Amino acid sequence: MCGITAVFAYGQRSRPVDQTQIARACDRMQCRGPDGDGVWVSDDRRVGLGHRRLAIIDLSPTGAQPMTSSDGSCVITFNGEIYNYQSLREQLEKGGCVFKSTSDTEVLLHLYRQMGESFVEELRGMFAFAIWDARKQGLLLARDPFGIKPLYYAADGETLYAGSEVKALLRSYDIERNPDPAGRVGFFLWGHVPEPHTLYRDIRALPAGSTLWVGRHGAVRIRRYADLRELLSRSSAAAEGLRPKEAQEQFRAAVLDSVEHHLIADVDVGVFLSAGLDSTSLTALAAESTARLRTITLGFEEFRGTPQDETPLAEMVARRYGTQHQTIWITREDFTRESERLIERMDQPTVDGVNSYFVARAAAEAGLKVAISGLGGDELLGGYPSFRQIPQLVSALRRIPGSARIGRGLRQLSAPLVGRFTSSKYAGLIEYGATFGGAYLLRRGMFLPWELKRFIPEDLLRLGLAELEPLARLEASVAGISDDRLKVSALEASWYMRNQLLRDTDWASMSHSIEVRVPLVDWTLWGRIAPLLAAVPSLGKRSLVGLPRLTMPTELTERPKTGFVVPTRQWLSEEDPGSLKQRGLRGWAHYVYERAA
Repeated sequence: MCGITAVFAYGQRSRPVDQTQIARACDRMQCRGPDGDGVWVSDDRRVGLGHRRLAIIDLSPTGAQPMTSSDGSCVITFNGEIYNYQSLREQLEKGGCVFKSTSDTEVLLHLYRQMGESFVEELRGMFAFAIWDARKQGLLLARDPFGIKPLYYAADGETLYAGSEVKALLRSYDIERNPDPAGRVGFFLWGHVPEPHTLYRDIRALPAGSTLWVGRHGAVRIRRYADLRELLSRSSAAAEGLRPKEAQEQFRAAVLDSVEHHLIADVDVGVFLSAGLDSTSLTALAAESTARLRTITLGFEEFRGTPQDETPLAEMVARRYGTQHQTIWITREDFTRESERLIERMDQPTVDGVNSYFVARAAAEAGLKVAISGLGGDELLGGYPSFRQIPQLVSALRRIPGSARIGRGLRQLSAPLVGRFTSSKYAGLIEYGATFGGAYLLRRGMFLPWELKRFIPEDLLRLGLAELEPLARLEASVAGISDDRLKVSALEASWYMRNQLLRDTDWASMSHSIEVRVPLVDWTLWGRIAPLLAAVPSLGKRSLVGLPRLTMPTELTERPKTGFVVPTRQWLSEEDPGSLKQRGLRGWAHYVYERAA
C-alpha cells in the first residue's frame, strides 16, 4: 500500500520532467508510505515516476519502487496488493521468468511484459499503478475493478500527470484549479464527488476497472476491462435450480477463499471488529485460517453504556474466536484536536469518513499496518433498507401513467411546505419513485436537484446537472439486470460504496499509514456469489451467520441491524451550532465543503 505519481511529457513543447516536482508530490503523500520513497526519471527527462512505500509484502530493499524490469524496458510505480501474486509467479517461473525479489510488484512487471495491457484481467486485488514502456514509448495507468485504490490524472495536451491524491497533483504540478461544475454539484447531490469528476475540471479520476494508455503522440485512450453492471447482468439467470443448502455451501467456500487471500502479508493482519455480522463473520473465518489474529474495536465515550455502544458485543466476539483484542475509546476532544488534520487529509470533500479515520488511528496506535474491514457486505448481500424499499416503491408507482410529469407538478407545489415539517424528499416521491434510478436518488441523495439552487450559483448548477445527468447515469447502472436485488446491488456498489465508502476508507486509513483490506469487495467473490443470490432469494445478509464453524454468539445474531454510528452531528453542533438547523448530515456537508474545497 503506497502513494504513487507519474509524469509523461509527450508534447514537442513540453518542459522536461522536473524531479523536484515528483519528489514534492511524494512528500505530500508521506503518510501513505512512511517506509521509503523513490523517484525515477528517464534519461531524456520525458518520463518520471515517484513512489512512497508502506512495506507489506517483501519488506526488504528488493521490494522498493519505482521498480525496473531486468532488461530496463519497463518501469512501474504501484499502489495496492495483488492477492494471487504467488500463483501468478509460479506460472511465470514455469515459463522461464527469473525473479530478484519476493514482491508482487515484480510479478506485475513480468506479467505485463508477457501479456501487455490485458494482463490486468489476471489480477486479483486492489491496485492502482503506472507502467512506463520504453519499447512502445507509452505510459499505462490502471485501476482495480471496484476502484478500491484511487488514481487521478490530468492531461493538458503536452504533459500527463497522475497520482494517488488530487491535492498532491495540485500542489506539485502546473495544473489549473478551474472548478468542475459537475464535481461541485455532485458533492451536494450525493455527499461525495462522483467519479470521474473531482472539484477541478482539469483533474479526473480514472474510472474503476479501467486502463489508460497515452503514447508519444499524446492520444489518451481509456479502456474498461471490468464492468459491474455486466457482471450482475450475466449473473441474473446463471444459477437457476440451485438448492439453498448447496448455495450456502458455495457461499461459505467463496467467502473463506476471499478471506484467506486477504490474509497474505509479511506483517500482522488485524480485523476492524464491530458488533455487526460482516466483521464478525470475517473475524471468525480469519480465526479458522490463522492461529494469531488481532482485532480492534472503536468506542465512543458519548455512547458508553447506551444501546449504541458496540464494544461489549465486539469484546464478546473476540473472546469467542480467541483473538488478541483491543478496544480504543475516543471523545469529542479527540475530534476537536483532529478535525483540522482530518479535513486536510480528506483530499476531496465527503460527509463520511470520520469513523474510518478514527478506527484507522486506533489500529495505528495498536501497532498494526494492515487491517481487514467488513465493508461491502451490505452492498453484496442486501443489508440496507434500500433493497426492500426501492423495489416496493418502483412496483407501486410505475403503474401510474405519466408519473414523472404529474409528480413534477406536485413537487413544485408541495416542496416548500413539505420541507418545513419533514424531509423534502417526500415531495419528490411520485416524480422520481417509478424507476430504480430515481428511487435510488431519493434514497441516497444528500440534497435533491431542485434544492441546490438555494446555495449553488445558477450557471454552475445548470452546467453541473447537464454534465452529471444523474438520472440517466443511474438508470445506465442497472440496464440489462433483470433481478431486482441485483439492481439495487449495482446502484449501491457503483455509487455509494465506490464513491464514498471505498474512497473514504482509503484517505482515512492512509492518513495513519494503515492498509485496509476488504474481502467482501473482491471481483472473484462477486462473480461467484452474484449468481447464487439471483438463484436463491433466501441467501442474504443473515446467511453470514452460518459461515463460521464455531457459531456466532446469539446476543449478536438476534440483535436488530444497526449501522456503525459516529456522533459526528453531536460533535459538530458544539463546533458549529448552526449545523443543527439542517436535517441529517446536511450541515456537515456545508462545513466540509467550505474547508475542503
